[in-house]
Amino acid sequence: MNQILFAGVIGLFLTLIGTPLLIKFLARKGYGQFIRDDGPRTHGSKKGTPTMGGIAFILATLIAYAVTKVITSKSPTTSGLLVLFLTAGMGLVGFLDDYIKIVKQRSLGLRAKAKMAGQLIVGIAFAVLALQFADVRGQTPASTRLSFTQDFGWSIGPVLFVVWALFMILAMSNGVNLTDGLDGLATGASVMVFGAYVFIGTWQHGQWCGNSVTAGAACYEVRDPLDLAVVASALMGSCFGFLWWNTSPAKIFMGDTGSLALGGALAGLAICSRTELLLALLGGLFVLITMSVIIQVGSFRLTGKRVFRMAPLQHHFELKGWSEVLVVVRFWIIQGLCVAVGLGIFYAGWLAIK
Repeated sequence: MNQILFAGVIGLFLTLIGTPLLIKFLARKGYGQFIRDDGPRTHGSKKGTPTMGGIAFILATLIAYAVTKVITSKSPTTSGLLVLFLTAGMGLVGFLDDYIKIVKQRSLGLRAKAKMAGQLIVGIAFAVLALQFADVRGQTPASTRLSFTQDFGWSIGPVLFVVWALFMILAMSNGVNLTDGLDGLATGASVMVFGAYVFIGTWQHGQWCGNSVTAGAACYEVRDPLDLAVVASALMGSCFGFLWWNTSPAKIFMGDTGSLALGGALAGLAICSRTELLLALLGGLFVLITMSVIIQVGSFRLTGKRVFRMAPLQHHFELKGWSEVLVVVRFWIIQGLCVAVGLGIFYAGWLAIK
């Protein structure tokens, strides 16, 4: 359990001291945020704020995980490395998008096809590798069965699993990306979900089928539950430290570098911990904001009318007169409730099989 504590504390420390150094570097290079003309007028003051801040918590997470393994003399696991690969890979795609926007002065960044291709390459690589590397019990990092609080039903097969994994990865990465519109909103919401996965991984480890004390009893068939908790702790600590600088008024934005990485991390943790469908509840705020965009676009195309004053949803409330801080805090409360309900259902699922 020391691994979980070390990973979180190291990640927190690295972003607390590393993010201001990144801010100075990005400001010196002139890598500032573009602000869309069709957005809320109050966002005009954010123009030029350093972006690509996701670099800080991605690197902090990777370093925290590696240092934790050295300190505790524990070996990395396949599941942990795969989630980190997905996080860094999606972050790289986001970085290329941010870099082109800022350095090449192209407001849309990567072409849509190029961005999608990058996400597909990383996502497919993760999904394929996650079905390999079986342990002595025959457990691979991912399962071809769907899962809620654990696996259920029949196997959907490797091909459909890859499609399903890609859907989850793209949905969560774009969901976090859409949420990242107000200072600290996506970062704070992500901290809560990563905290939930620290609990889930720790709990699964205590009731793990690989433990001799649980053999033959109700248990979780997850390949590396404790190490997934370590990865989640490193991400939680790193995002928490980043939030110090990203909260209103933000000194730095995470950019697509950060939002795509966080979405990939969330999807990877859900897939490897066998809580795929539960993620829709644990990350309820991301789902809600994504749905607001789908509803807005669908309504406008079908009827020519808009449901919200502006989508994503957080901007609708800004245009209604809510201050940015008020929107963020209230949306954090919604996210906290989603996590609480999700963890309650996760525990109820355990009681049902015990």
